[in-house]
Amino acid sequence: MAEHKHGEMDITVQTKTFNGFVKATTWCVVAIAFLCLFLAVFAA
Repeated sequence: MAEHKHGEMDITVQTKTFNGFVKATTWCVVAIAFLCLFLAVFAA
């Protein structure tokens, strides 16, 4: 079995995935906030 050496694994794919998740989550939160604000202002 190969010995594990800390910091040698290539994590570029995981980093891109995480950054995409954070970006999508941020956009969704902003969209939901604007939707709530719109509904609060223009509620019938």
